[in-house]
Amino acid sequence: MINSIIGEIKYLFAQKSLINQFTRREISNRYKGSYLGIVWSFITPLMMLTIYTFVFSVIFQARWGTTGETNKAEFALLLFTGLFVFNVFSDVISRAPSLIISNSNYVKKVVFPLEILPIVTLGSALFQAFISYLILLLAMLMLMGTFHWTALLFPIIIFPLILFSLGITWFLASLAVYIRDIGQIVAVVIPALMFVSPIFYPRTSIPEEFQFFYSLNPITYVVEDMRGAIIWGEFPHWESLITVTAIGAMVSILGYVWFKKTRKGFADVL
Repeated sequence: MINSIIGEIKYLFAQKSLINQFTRREISNRYKGSYLGIVWSFITPLMMLTIYTFVFSVIFQARWGTTGETNKAEFALLLFTGLFVFNVFSDVISRAPSLIISNSNYVKKVVFPLEILPIVTLGSALFQAFISYLILLLAMLMLMGTFHWTALLFPIIIFPLILFSLGITWFLASLAVYIRDIGQIVAVVIPALMFVSPIFYPRTSIPEEFQFFYSLNPITYVVEDMRGAIIWGEFPHWESLITVTAIGAMVSILGYVWFKKTRKGFADVL
């Protein structure tokens, strides 16, 4: 079992050149034909940050936690942190159902490694996330006058979410080939998941009777640890980080195995 997993990792690693090529093309195509091009990678998160902050902190008069001591600048940064983390997951998962269907020309090419398509999509999402991360660090310096070195733990903290996203994408991309309704289901689930994750509010504000359900959501741990590391200079909760990473690895392996088992029938369906 372990040897098989190591073999598959080596196989995917051997495709790194192709993955890099497709990822660059994916990023380029996202802004192809626009006047500002990749500049939209900076403009979009800033616009969404401004809109969400205005709606929640000005119109709804939302406060972080029960004390209401958080100022609007800190509220904006807390909100932005949760959003850019969640957007990694939502960007990858929302595209999963159409991943194989929209690339049907690769299906009949026996030598083409279809397994890399979710990795390419993830790479594009992480590129956008990294830009948002840099914007967040710059905003911390400008608005709060601080920089916590724990913010550099960003790759470690987001790693469990990467594993979860990959596993679920492999599973959904394959399943959507056989069940086309998956796309509609995902389109409903993702917005719902955003509001039941601690994006617009801290986990401490969740009623005790619902805490268990939130503990089942891996996004909860990543968002909370990311906020702690970047905004408050706190170390991640290592025990939960290790646990969620292990579960994410299992989800990733199961999703990959499912994809490998079911890809044999893609050509017949498409």
